[in-house]
Amino acid sequence: MAENNAFILDNGAFYAKLGMSDESEPKTILNCITKAKSERRRPFIGNQIEECRDVSGLFYILCFQRGYLVNWDVQKTVWDYFFSTDCCPVQFADTPLLITEPLFNFGSIQEAMLEILYEEYDCDAVCKTTAVDLAAFNFTQGTVSAEQQKPLCCVVVEMGYSFTHVVPFVKGNKVKEAIRRIDIGGKVLTNHLKEIISYRQLNVMDESHVINQVKEDSCFVSQNFNEDMRIARKRFPDNTIVREYVLPDYTQIRRGFLRKPNESSSADGSDELQTIKLGNERFVIPEILFHPSDVGIPQMGVPEAILDAVNVCPEETRPHLFANIVVCGGCALFPGMQTRLEKDVRALAPDEYEVNVTVPDNPISYAWHGGKKYSQSLSFLKSCMSRNQYEEYGTKHLVDKYDS
Repeated sequence: MAENNAFILDNGAFYAKLGMSDESEPKTILNCITKAKSERRRPFIGNQIEECRDVSGLFYILCFQRGYLVNWDVQKTVWDYFFSTDCCPVQFADTPLLITEPLFNFGSIQEAMLEILYEEYDCDAVCKTTAVDLAAFNFTQGTVSAEQQKPLCCVVVEMGYSFTHVVPFVKGNKVKEAIRRIDIGGKVLTNHLKEIISYRQLNVMDESHVINQVKEDSCFVSQNFNEDMRIARKRFPDNTIVREYVLPDYTQIRRGFLRKPNESSSADGSDELQTIKLGNERFVIPEILFHPSDVGIPQMGVPEAILDAVNVCPEETRPHLFANIVVCGGCALFPGMQTRLEKDVRALAPDEYEVNVTVPDNPISYAWHGGKKYSQSLSFLKSCMSRNQYEEYGTKHLVDKYDS
């Protein structure tokens, strides 16, 4: 195997983050096949979507459903692209693979994944783990100053595509009975925004790709929901929240953008372009993470889930857990997420505990960077499953062994 060099694949439900461990940043690529109404015959795999001339009416063929890998034909096609010379060429015969899987993954899915990796891609060594484990490793093994100690405990809040998980770690180990899952992720937020815009303005139910961009470009986390609602009811210019989103036309503009209602000018040609008006939608959508019952999901929000998870852990660990909360995943990118989470958890936690919430600069690739650090550690090669073990014992034995 290549000395101290591994291929790291954070195989997310929407974005995959991949690259060699000696690279500074991973490639972030759609982990699905996309098809456009305008070019029905051609499937776009991963970042080939950039070659699509018109992505209106684009639809995704996803590998993951409800957070679990179920469509192996699509995943195999996407992996073929990932490992090809067009993307990230790699020789698994002499390079170990570090790959992530969902929390509480089904045994049958684990077996199928290992079988494909060993049989189809001739992997010599595979280490499977979860994104939250890598995020916790990144956080606890991160750079700390001389007077600071590395944290022994942390709470990882992973806001993914299908779910949000709250996972406490004590001395590097997950506290399994304290793990909490909320059935809210980026997919629910995008779908709810599609419904609101379709009901109020324009039918966009078939425009998942464009509305996902609208969500990313315009939504933010409210610090005072009632006050922001009061502002959103006013007329412009007293209404400081309302914005227009200029939709892309795929001739002049490839990606839409936000502008103030009075900024329309024919100088950039955007006067003729279609726009949608965004008012309270901008902060109501991320609010679902704090109040899932807003969309009929009878579950607690993220701050309550953090409190509930920490309270299951041993009492002596709780001050350290509250002081080391790290948030990763795409939804962590909403402006205001760190401040709001810290404020809400602070309001719920006992007064004597310090509360600190960290949102990394790039929460999407945070777990990948944890994998990069882990691949350089002494325990990495020990945790790999070799091809000899696979040929001798088969997948079921390996799944049982590495899950125990």
